[in-house]
Amino acid sequence: MIDSVFLNGTVGVGKSSVAEALSVLEAKSEHCHAVIDLDHIRRAWPAPDGDRFNHELEMENLRDLVVNYRRAGVEHFILAGVVEEAGEVPRYEAALQSRGLLICRLEADPATLTRRLRLRHGSNPAELDWHLGRAGELAAILRAASVDHLIVDNSTGSPMATATIVQEKAGW
Repeated sequence: MIDSVFLNGTVGVGKSSVAEALSVLEAKSEHCHAVIDLDHIRRAWPAPDGDRFNHELEMENLRDLVVNYRRAGVEHFILAGVVEEAGEVPRYEAALQSRGLLICRLEADPATLTRRLRLRHGSNPAELDWHLGRAGELAAILRAASVDHLIVDNSTGSPMATATIVQEKAGW
């Protein structure tokens, strides 16, 4: 039984938007759930040497959040983040106390990613350049890691349409 969905993907692909849409669907179905954007729970500066994206902090915070959410009755988790290595999947399953984890990689064509990143980071050229470079780099890493159970193109459809596909696949 799937109780957790991990929306995986490169920067600008729409993970947070699809997570919010999936939350709306879950609320309509009256499922007790929580949305966790992993970017937010690992956001600290400076990152320690050897962990430039604060992944270890993310895992510690996720474990603690899950304990509190489970105690509050949360049955389904919706995560927006990045799984770059197959070896990380069991760590996420353990942190989530998951009985079943569906990993869905969202993809978008390069023009869509560029447009979205320009909208988000256009006022900061250095930040925009970093994200544009990271998008291609991360997309290649995620394809090579091949940890996903489902891959959905999120280039043109609405977040709600993508969330509906994910919800159906999860059996929610």
